[in-house]
Order: sequence, then structure tokens, then C-alpha cells
Amino acid sequence: MKNVVIIGAGPAGLTCAYSLLKESKEIKPIIIEESEFIGGISRTEKYKDNRIDIGGHRFFSKDKRVMDLWQEVLPLQSAPAKDDIILNREKSFFKSNNADPEKQDDVFLIRNRISRIYYRNRFFDYPISLKPQTFINMGLKNTFFAGVDYLKSTVKKLPEDSLENFYINRFGRTLYELFFEDYTEKLWGVHPKNISADWGAQRVKGLSITKVILNALKKPFSKNSKNVETSLIEEFYYPKFGPGQMWEKLSCICKEKGAELKTNQKVIKINLDGDRVKSVIIENTDEKSSDFKKQEEIFCDYLVSSMPIKDLANSIEEFPEEEKEIAVNLPYRDFITVGLLLKKLEIENKTDIKTINNNVPDCWIYVQERNVKLGRLQIFNNWSPYMVDDFKEHIWIGLEYFCNENDDLWNMSPEKFIEFASNELEKIGIIKKENIIDSFTTKVKKAYPAYFGTYKDFYKVKNYLDTINNLYCVGRNGQHRYNNMDHSMLTGIEASKAIIKNSPDKSDIWNVNTEKEYHEEINEKGE
Repeated sequence: MKNVVIIGAGPAGLTCAYSLLKESKEIKPIIIEESEFIGGISRTEKYKDNRIDIGGHRFFSKDKRVMDLWQEVLPLQSAPAKDDIILNREKSFFKSNNADPEKQDDVFLIRNRISRIYYRNRFFDYPISLKPQTFINMGLKNTFFAGVDYLKSTVKKLPEDSLENFYINRFGRTLYELFFEDYTEKLWGVHPKNISADWGAQRVKGLSITKVILNALKKPFSKNSKNVETSLIEEFYYPKFGPGQMWEKLSCICKEKGAELKTNQKVIKINLDGDRVKSVIIENTDEKSSDFKKQEEIFCDYLVSSMPIKDLANSIEEFPEEEKEIAVNLPYRDFITVGLLLKKLEIENKTDIKTINNNVPDCWIYVQERNVKLGRLQIFNNWSPYMVDDFKEHIWIGLEYFCNENDDLWNMSPEKFIEFASNELEKIGIIKKENIIDSFTTKVKKAYPAYFGTYKDFYKVKNYLDTINNLYCVGRNGQHRYNNMDHSMLTGIEASKAIIKNSPDKSDIWNVNTEKEYHEEINEKGE
């Protein structure tokens, strides 16, 4: 029996463990999770009878392996959910699954994808559409210059040496300044001209005005949402109780199949023997436990790491000095969510989409307003009615802020931060504070690997890590790459394949989410 130590019980780590257990009876995955939570940033936090999706997670992928794995864990709904029933929604349910969300919990809901931009107290489609209302909201002057600038961008391309130029090449300068510049600086805390174009290449590579036009033209004739750019999909799957339900269920399956899961355990040292990992030393992080600070050494045949690269570097004594300096200074953005339980919102539903109490239908609202620090707003009622204690009477929303650990926002007390966030939301006309019933806040460290600073030399770190034959780096933080959830899962799948083959070649793992074709075409064979 070979031991595979997997650092991190998020999508990458759990997918790797599950894939290993499916392919071999000679491997024992040992999953090490620093926190008490399962799912990493894809977890679901619960506050009283309300649930928060940290960051928002749509379950949609163009890779068949990912879609199949999800449905092995949770079946697709075969009958209407609570809000489907009330609104008499017409959907194509999977009758053969026997998965009625009103009768059982382990079920995927089929949800409509609706996200918009809130700018100048008006709604714009996200991604930007070519509807008449878009041009009305933009105004005649902005519409004219947007058209002229877009035509310029198709003729004269800027060198893609920054995220700013990446956006301008695809949308033109006017649309970039209206809808990308300020929001991107909110997200990263750095102007787009100082951010590598790699971020755009991995997140919005397939999206452009041309893609929006083509999608609009093909829409009446298209029956397969998997053939469109990921940012343009109109439907996705979602666990009844949020994304954490998927990973909690998968962790249980892994344990039933023989995996060991250790929570509240932090990896503090990785011991090498030549060009291989020999063992890891973990330490108990549960202050309530009698074993707090107790250490344990675990020997391993393979190590799969989804821990932040800077922490990985600090845990390896032999890490070369130059590469370690790059790794420990890699930048991240941290994340704060404020949950507000409300009687109602002040913004009106002016769409033709039916909703409970005629609330706005959005899952996400991107807040482009320049006079607030708020980045995004989630409406959990629209993700799943089962996320809210009384979804017919209350609105449960999440206010998302991007910050740096130990900056002014991060260090603000929960009470002051809730007050600050509530004031911002009232200032831009979305709520009245008198309608707040309850509130909650939570923080996530290293939520977003950033593409500036020492990131330009990250290839040196990667090259060194690849010399450690039995070490495989997976996931968002494990690769310092802003992966979607499905991309993180694919790195776990590729790592499991390499381990089964006993291969030191990591190229297939690092290549996930780098090929343009992945974003634009579904691979039916899952290859």
C-alpha cells in the first residue's frame, strides 16, 4: 500500500483522492486540512439557518470528466424545487434520477445564470450584451465612442504586456474604462496596467465583443450551452445547500473508500530525501483540542500540494534562496463577505423574469460604482431557495470585498465592518438599513493568487518544484493560478493519473487552463 499525502481538502485535493481511489486499490490517500472546513474557498458557511457561498460557485464545465464526477456525487433534480413550484417554472428535469429536492437533500438543482453590472444606478448585462437597453443606459456619447474604439481595437492591436491592453484589444478603450478598469482595480488593489495579461488569458480568453455578437446570432439555433464561451452560459448546476455540500459529500465517499482525512492539521515541514519528498510534519491547529500544537510525522510515497506556494516554500528547508525569495513574496488578495438578512431590497425587478416577491433575479451583481469599495453582491435566494431560512419573506445577500491581510478593511472589527458595508449599500440605493434583520461576516485568506510583483519570475519557482519527482502541485493556490473550480479539479485528476503511472512529468497538470481550445470547445472525450 502506497501513501499519497494530499495537502488541502478543497476541490483539487478531494478530486485527486477520489480519482486515485477509483483507479487503484494499492493507494491510500491521506488528506491534510489546516482548517475545520471541507471545500477550501468552495465551502459553504452557515449562519443560523442561512448559508453563504464563499465567492459564488457555478457548477458548469466544458470537460466531461468533471461533469461526470459531479453527477456521481449528487444527482440532478428530477422534480421542481421550492421556487420552481411557486413560480410554475418550466424546466427539463431528469425524471430518471429520482432526485426530488423537496424530499431529499443530496441533489443538484438546475439554475438560471443571471449576472449583471450595477453602474450609475443602472443595470447592464454581464457579459455586456448588444440589447437596446445597454445603449440607452450608456448614453449616446459613450455608445458612439465605444463603437469607434472597438473598431480601432480590431485594426490596431496593443502589445499584450498588461491586463489593461488585453482588455482594450478585445473591447476597445471606452468599454474597458466603463466596465473593466475600476472593478479590476477593486479586485486586485493594483491598476490593470500593472497586472500581467496572464490573468485575462486564463479567465476571459474566449470572451470579446466578437464572441458576444456571434453568441447572440447563434442563440436561436443553439441547443447545447456547452458550445458557448463559459462566461456566456445561461444555466448551471448547484447543490441544494451550496457548494460545500458537494465537497463534504465527496470527502465522506473518499473516507468510505479508504482515505484518511485529518482536519485542523497544518503542514509545517516537508522533508526531502534527494529529489523526493520523504515525509511531512503536521501540527494540530485546534486550540480547543488537548492535542493543540501536537506534531506528527507522516511518511509518504507521493505528495500532492494545494497549499499556497509561499507556504510550501517556507516548509522546505532545501528550497533554493533565489526561488524562495520569489515564492514567499508572491502576492495574494484576501476576501471578506458580509451576510445581510433583509426584509427587502430597494432595487426593482424590471426584467421579464418571474421571481419570488418580484425580487431582482441576479445570482451575482458586479458593483462598478466608483464611490464604494464593494466589489460584488450575491443574492443567495437566487442560487438556491434552500440557502435561506424563509426565502419567501427574507432576502439573504452577501457583500464581497477584496482586501489585503492586515490592511484597514481586514483589521476592522466585525461590527464596524458590517456598519461600513451596510452604509455603502445604502449609499448606492440597493438597501435601506432599516430593513436589515440580521448580519454576519467571514474572512478568507489568500483567496486570489495575484499576477503582479514577483509573479513575473514564478516560472523559476515552478521549475524548481518540478525537480522534486514525487511532488505534484494542484489547485488555485497550489499553482498560484486563478483557476475556476473545475480547473482545480482537473489538476487533481491529472495529478492522480501521473501518480498511477509513477510519472515525474508534471506538464499535464500545469497545462490545465492554459490552452485556448479548452475555453471555446467542449472536449466530449474528456481528454
